[in-house]
Amino acid sequence: MTETYTDFCVVGGGPAGLTLALLLLRSGARVTVLEKLRSLDREYRGEILQPGGQALLDGLGVLRGARERGCYEHRRFLLEERGRILINGDYGRLPGPFNCLLSIPQRHILEELLGQCSTHAGFEYLASTRCSALIEDTRQRVRGVIGRGPDGDRIVRAHCVVGADGRYSKVRQLAGLAYDRLDAFDQDVLWFKLPAGDDLPRDVRIFRAGGNPALAYASYPDGIQIGWTLPHKGYRELAAHGLEHVKAQLSRAVPEQAGRIEAAITSFRDLSLLDVFSGTAREWVRPGLLLIGDSAHTHGPIGAQGINLAIQDAVAAHPALMSSLRSGDDGTEPLREYVTSRGRDVRRIMKIQRMQSKVMLSTGGFSSAARPRVAAAVSRTPVYRTVLNQLAFGNRAIAIRRDLFQPAVRS
Repeated sequence: MTETYTDFCVVGGGPAGLTLALLLLRSGARVTVLEKLRSLDREYRGEILQPGGQALLDGLGVLRGARERGCYEHRRFLLEERGRILINGDYGRLPGPFNCLLSIPQRHILEELLGQCSTHAGFEYLASTRCSALIEDTRQRVRGVIGRGPDGDRIVRAHCVVGADGRYSKVRQLAGLAYDRLDAFDQDVLWFKLPAGDDLPRDVRIFRAGGNPALAYASYPDGIQIGWTLPHKGYRELAAHGLEHVKAQLSRAVPEQAGRIEAAITSFRDLSLLDVFSGTAREWVRPGLLLIGDSAHTHGPIGAQGINLAIQDAVAAHPALMSSLRSGDDGTEPLREYVTSRGRDVRRIMKIQRMQSKVMLSTGGFSSAARPRVAAAVSRTPVYRTVLNQLAFGNRAIAIRRDLFQPAVRS
């Protein structure tokens, strides 16, 4: 069995894991990343990047290369009900230069991050490798992982293991860290893509044209991504009525795309059902282990926060992890301080998302009657501008700690 020694073992090669890996590498640390999938050429769900995440990736020198691979800018986030705009989240009015929503394939971001990580001698990337066990010492401090890959098992010993392996985190499970699933977002999402032709939407919209609400935006290179909400666990009953019935419901929800829905959806294989939920791990840290991103806190799709929060988690955790490494001892205290601070940010975003879900997605007679008045009143208040800024930028105090970088990469 091969054995590797490193400073940090990051499990999960998504936006959180690779952003963190790059920060640690630039600070002189050795990093091994385990990624269970073989290739970056796969289907991703999150594509919308908020201004805060754009700014941090730009600060890392990653955004430009990712954008050059292809993306779309969206100026507005709109709630539209039967042709009437109830909420106009105009990102163009935010301070530049990152005053838009960026629809960018997650693969483009990961390719750029991975490419820059690979320029560092202390970096090792183990694709097609799953974390199968945690290694603990006699004091139950995590000291590494056992990874299972195409060439057999591999031991990776590390000062700290970082679980960045998503909402169904294996690291979280192996560490015995309890997870509370929240029911604030009590819908499933039927996820599908339509060919756009020359008619690409220029805004991110939630449609309430009839039936259940639907999200729509331009998806690079030539698609319209649709997410249609339906009651949790309600899809089986709906699908039992047949594909044509499902297509009729989709056309009712997004009538301007009815023709494309009819032509493009020819089987149930063209539709993906997403179990969308939010939740948090009760603890994000154990001696020798830290959870970040969806492994620690999972968010519903409203507000497009997933990638943004993952990147901000990595930037915020970076100095805590370097302090832990340089302390030469257990190193848990800096990680607990990170969790306390970051937990406040996450709770704030979850509160906003609960509010958004009620305003945008709730159904029923009273909700439908009250929504236009509530939305119109809220969108004209300073509170709404504060909420938009919070969703767009998150905690503005989170900044890249260049002072921790090795001298050659500080500029």
